[in-house]
Amino acid sequence: MTPNEWSMTPTQAGAGRRGGRSPVAPSYPLWLGVVVAATFIVAETIAVRLLSSIAPHSTLGALYLLGVLVISSFWNIGLAVLTTLVSAAVYLEMHLDAAGGWLPSHPAQLLPLAIFLPLGLLTNALAGRARLRATETRRAAAQVSQLAERQAALRRVATLVARGVSPAEVFTAVADEVANALRVQNCMLVRYSGNDSCELVAAHDTVQLEKIPVGGVFPLNGENVATMVLRSGTTARMDSHEHAAGPIAAAVRGVGIRSAVGAPIEVDGRLWGAAVIASSGPEPHPPHTEARLADFAELVATAIANAQARDELMASRARIVTAGDEARRRIERNLHDGAQQRLVTLRLRLQALQASLPADGELQLEIGELADEAAAAGEELRQLSRGIHPAVLSNAGLGPALRALCRRFAMPVELRVDVARRLPKSVEVAVYYVVAEALTNAAKHAHPSMVTVAVDADDARVRLRVSDDGIGGADPRGSGLIGLKDRVEALGGRLDITGGEGEGTKLVAEIHCAPA
Repeated sequence: MTPNEWSMTPTQAGAGRRGGRSPVAPSYPLWLGVVVAATFIVAETIAVRLLSSIAPHSTLGALYLLGVLVISSFWNIGLAVLTTLVSAAVYLEMHLDAAGGWLPSHPAQLLPLAIFLPLGLLTNALAGRARLRATETRRAAAQVSQLAERQAALRRVATLVARGVSPAEVFTAVADEVANALRVQNCMLVRYSGNDSCELVAAHDTVQLEKIPVGGVFPLNGENVATMVLRSGTTARMDSHEHAAGPIAAAVRGVGIRSAVGAPIEVDGRLWGAAVIASSGPEPHPPHTEARLADFAELVATAIANAQARDELMASRARIVTAGDEARRRIERNLHDGAQQRLVTLRLRLQALQASLPADGELQLEIGELADEAAAAGEELRQLSRGIHPAVLSNAGLGPALRALCRRFAMPVELRVDVARRLPKSVEVAVYYVVAEALTNAAKHAHPSMVTVAVDADDARVRLRVSDDGIGGADPRGSGLIGLKDRVEALGGRLDITGGEGEGTKLVAEIHCAPA
């Protein structure tokens, strides 16, 4: 994923998380409302003149309410009231002209106007209230939609965390989610390294810019959003960085960025980094961008905290497994160098003593039996120490250790090992014990005629498959298999077991590993 134009110089952005409610703006331009109002009044006047021959003027005033209703529904209250007053004046002029004269000759002639004006103003108020409620409903629906969008994004990121993907994949997914939710082309995450530099850990960039690479480290000096967020701990904005100074600003200008907004990411009560969105368009980001980005920064913080917690848990499990393997190795070494050597020495001394005695004596026979017992004890101890930790695994590697393991089983085992290098010790031990446990379970429970073991590795992972043609029905919840699953998962891998009754059993494991 190539980066984008991530660090921009800041003007301090609004600190509030939520802006206050703004008055309801008209849906259409004011000039258009004036034209529509005038058009309605002219059309209504023409209609009144045409209908005056068949209906009295006093009943035709309702026609002017149509224009008032339209203007009240789509424009602000000021234009609606003005339309009402102008319509009333035109209607009055029409009514008086029909009666003859410009001034009413009798107060009763003002009665239609007394009815029209309250109705018009009431129409203004009701239509304005309806428009306000509709706007509030749309705003509430938009907020619900944004909340649902954030929750869906958080669920998608949480799913990645639960699957145990790498932090880099989590960061990239978060950058993509923020960019998609805010509908921007460029979004990136930066992590602070002390107070003097920051690292670009993820980027969403639809233009595929390559001048600011993910993983790059940049000094925190000059004018840029990342520096301002670090200093203030709040959101920051830069609507133009044309004259900004510093290496980050220079890099940003080099990729054509005009404006940017950043929000702090706090993990476990400390400032971890910043989420930054950027634009190369001529217009700056809308005023509400800080609040929305700050909301998603909380999502980022949650995802990062979850990913770090899982990484720490995995590291802890790996340390426990490694400590157990080291303890096994020490026990095996101590048995080999201590008890086994003493038994060998004891056997040799007994054999020497046996040779010095008469050949037909009972004492020689008893000493010979003791020497044989010492030899049997030594062999038993050797087998025990091999089960604790095979010395051949440490000395010769995974291939020879697996070949020696497969030879010890009475059932036929087909072994294929394609591992051209030494793997990390913890990975080699894990693969060895997975194969050993799978073969032991097959011999005890599956009664197969053939077991196939295949191990291969590339630069990133080692894959293991153990399959048999036995009776099947292995229980993945068994204590031995659960122990193997825990061992594999502690190294960031996964282990799956399949096979129903009469179908044989197939064990597949994959462990990520770097070169040893």
